[in-house]
Amino acid sequence: METLHLIGTLLGGLGIFLIAIGMMTDGLKLAAGSSLRHVLGVWTKTPQRGIASGFCMTALVQSSSAVTVASLGFVNAGLITMHQALGIVYGANIGTTITGWLVAAVGFKFNIQAIALPLIGIGALMKLLRPRSRLAYAGTALVGFGLFFIGIDILKGAFEHVVATFDLSQFTAEGVSGMLTFLLLGIVMTTLTQSSSASIALTITAAASGMIDLYAAGAMVIGANVGTTSTSILAAIGATSNAKRVAAAQVMFNVLTAVVAFAVLPVLFYLIAQFTALFNLTADPALSLALFHTLFNLLGVLLIFPLNDRLAGFLMKRFCSAEETASRPRFLDKTIAQTPELATNALLLESKLVADKILAQFDKCLLPTDKLTTEQSLHAIQALCQQISTFIVSVEQSALSAETTSVLAKFMRIEQYLFTCSHCVEKLVEQSPYRKLADHHELYAQLSEYQAQLSHFMKTSLHQQSITPTALEQAKSELQQLHDDVKDDLILAGTNATLAIDNMVSNINSLSEMWQLSQQWHKAMLLVRIIDAQLSLPNSATRDNTSTVEQAADT
Repeated sequence: METLHLIGTLLGGLGIFLIAIGMMTDGLKLAAGSSLRHVLGVWTKTPQRGIASGFCMTALVQSSSAVTVASLGFVNAGLITMHQALGIVYGANIGTTITGWLVAAVGFKFNIQAIALPLIGIGALMKLLRPRSRLAYAGTALVGFGLFFIGIDILKGAFEHVVATFDLSQFTAEGVSGMLTFLLLGIVMTTLTQSSSASIALTITAAASGMIDLYAAGAMVIGANVGTTSTSILAAIGATSNAKRVAAAQVMFNVLTAVVAFAVLPVLFYLIAQFTALFNLTADPALSLALFHTLFNLLGVLLIFPLNDRLAGFLMKRFCSAEETASRPRFLDKTIAQTPELATNALLLESKLVADKILAQFDKCLLPTDKLTTEQSLHAIQALCQQISTFIVSVEQSALSAETTSVLAKFMRIEQYLFTCSHCVEKLVEQSPYRKLADHHELYAQLSEYQAQLSHFMKTSLHQQSITPTALEQAKSELQQLHDDVKDDLILAGTNATLAIDNMVSNINSLSEMWQLSQQWHKAMLLVRIIDAQLSLPNSATRDNTSTVEQAADT
């Protein structure tokens, strides 16, 4: 029965913990505004500032888990980037060493859970006073913070008697296996209590009372540093890709720090002994362990900080969502940017790929498909267009010929045209015109015909290289005539009251979006043909033949 009660309490505490994370993220996202975003941006503008802010926040609340989870919430809400959050993670690890100093100095451990209920009360009051306002959203975040601490407290309580039954004196720290045993004990205790501060305080108390020796206690402190990552791992469940990357960064940082600290543990304690002797300090176990905890965390930051950019780059390739994968260029990379000739060919392939993706989404946008999935795909396309534009700017400028510069300028225009096309398709998805004409069969058929003709025009201009610019102009003129006919019939139906005015206006707006799509697409495809011809036959005759087409793209 006691086991069932323990399992139930554990599940309840874990549930409250995860709900709290969601409330913190949602509340921060809605309450953010420009001011909070600005403050966070200033605090974490550089990695050094991020470390300082992480240290200060952790020293204040005495919980590196709370600060790391809060940084995950900020990343989840889009308030800070993953690069900025990494500094907070490093600083939080240094800040959590303050607990050891408090225990060593005055035997005092700050109980952060004492503010949980006031936070929930204040947050709930804020929601009641100003519902559906930024104050209410901030209140939701406060309630989330309060529930977070209550969840941690419940998890601690569930395992309190388990930790209390640990008879540390039965273990010995003889050899590497003994040290690894105490390191594992530190990991388990911190994972069970969800607080490295509590685990370290218990370890220092045990060492001060003579239950375990200094090296065993040092191994347990290292283990506590590893065990505290369990909180971030739990918080990253269901979070954004960047939040998962931040959690992974904390795990990697803490594990790296633990490996280094374990490897040089005797050296660190030797330096601590020399330091205390130099300043005539009483080298009691509590002070030595507090110094040890601070020293190896500082060492970890010094080791990983020079690798910060590489670590961020490595993590950016992990935990990729489908949208992030779709928004990455297939043919472009920084090595190609150093060779303009290769860059222009890769840009042509990437531009055609983007156009193909837009065409695929247009064919689906007016059908009863998954609206959310289509919108996510379009956002990925827009992100890809922006990356292509950034790549164009990054192409080596020093050795560019006038002709290559002209080609790159054309590519920039193509990406802007395609970017506008994607926005046109996105608006069509939002307007869903077909659903509003379900009872008007003739108008529905006309709109379907217009979309089919536009889709055929887009496919032909993209894939059929043999079609002439004159034929494309003719197809565009036919599209315009069909557009005008459908628009006239919609206006007539609205005038005769056979179609609701708002329905008429909505469908006319959809027609306008499709017409703008056709114009932007036409300009982009003409430029693609020009570049294709120039790259295939880069001579004066080709340039003369494409001048007329280029003038058409400008109009």
